[in-house]
Amino acid sequence: MSLNQVLEEIEEKGITGVRFEQTDLNGVARSKLIPSRHFKDKATGGVNFYLGHIGMDVQAGVIPGTGFAEEVGYCDAVMFPDYSSFKELPWAEKTARILVEPTYKGEYVAAHPRVAARRQLEKLKDLGYSLFSAHEHEFYVVDKVTKKPINNDINIRSTLRMFPLRRFVKQVMEDMPVAGVDIEQVESEYGPGQVEISYKPAFGIRSADNAFTFKTGIKEIALLHGFQASFMSKPFLNQSGSCTHFCHSLYQADEKTPVFYDANSPIGLSEVGQNWAAGILAHAPAIEVLMAPTVNCLKRVGGNFCPENATWGMDNRTTMLRIKVNGDKGTYMENRAGAAGANCYLVLAATVAAGMDGIINKYRLPAETTGCANNPEDVPPKTADLPNNMEAALEALVNDEVIRNAFGEDFIKCFSAVKMHEAKLEKQALAKGQKNWDFDFYFEYL
Repeated sequence: MSLNQVLEEIEEKGITGVRFEQTDLNGVARSKLIPSRHFKDKATGGVNFYLGHIGMDVQAGVIPGTGFAEEVGYCDAVMFPDYSSFKELPWAEKTARILVEPTYKGEYVAAHPRVAARRQLEKLKDLGYSLFSAHEHEFYVVDKVTKKPINNDINIRSTLRMFPLRRFVKQVMEDMPVAGVDIEQVESEYGPGQVEISYKPAFGIRSADNAFTFKTGIKEIALLHGFQASFMSKPFLNQSGSCTHFCHSLYQADEKTPVFYDANSPIGLSEVGQNWAAGILAHAPAIEVLMAPTVNCLKRVGGNFCPENATWGMDNRTTMLRIKVNGDKGTYMENRAGAAGANCYLVLAATVAAGMDGIINKYRLPAETTGCANNPEDVPPKTADLPNNMEAALEALVNDEVIRNAFGEDFIKCFSAVKMHEAKLEKQALAKGQKNWDFDFYFEYL
């Protein structure tokens, strides 16, 4: 869309306000609501927006040492919109949303998650490929007042379990397509009040934009129905964790020809596909903290159907990389390391950075896991474990030169400062006997 097309849509649909919205490092939506009569001026001239949102925690706590707070005088960035991201939000009453990215001293801020994801996709295009992908989310739904799940059992995919959510689900299915998210299926999951909703994939950055829109929209629509929805990865320690599986495939850069399938391959996967998968596995320990980026996310590592090692398998839900071979356009990979609390732009960027390295350096696939990847006897020798605590996860990231270079030093510095801050908060809370501190910290906004 162009600026004029956006202005026409605002007029035609009677939009009274437009959110200039961005993701922060945690995937939380931060926005300013601009009256429609001022949209053109703000879109072309930019909107001042505190730069340090990149280095805040989920509760907007200002964290020192990120490179974007005290070091730059707590200054503003100037945010500019991507006109093609303009979408009406039917659940928000005459309101639309446009996604913005920060500039500082005339340059886009490389540490910003959406900018980082775009740049990885640009590098992928330079290799001759485009990404076709979708994030597959699980989340918990609780009563807004009591914070208790809307049902108490784990009877997965029981039709009856979904009935209390029927009006919420109806609005999700009707409103999300208007906002650009084409809902494909809805089901109850393996936790009390846990739901999974999937939607159609998209090319390029639109995949992460859809995920960002979906997560914020789900939380807002839930509030309209007296519920609270949360993508906190492990809100109830004795129950199933919530994931964000990243389902994806590669096409040629023209977005017309898929490249993962090869009918002549013994496993049905092309050489490019095998290289890509091998790259993801080789860098799996380093990108784990980007796929599961909070101290709470890492608590689900090794839980029910959550990977604990850098394994792959054909349609194997216990492995980190689940490969589905089903013909030319039906062959894809599911990176199962992603936690629901992840920033979807970083999930995409991390997967692409690792996969590209596999293609560039022609990595070979290790042995397939054909049994259960949670059983040591079924796991191939020398398979790397995924880190399950923040200190080890950050160490793996910092020590991986390829991933570190892909994201850049500004991002690594900021991300590390925010994550060590969270680890410190947890240690302080546990020392005080506050065992459920992370529920209060993450549940509402994540």
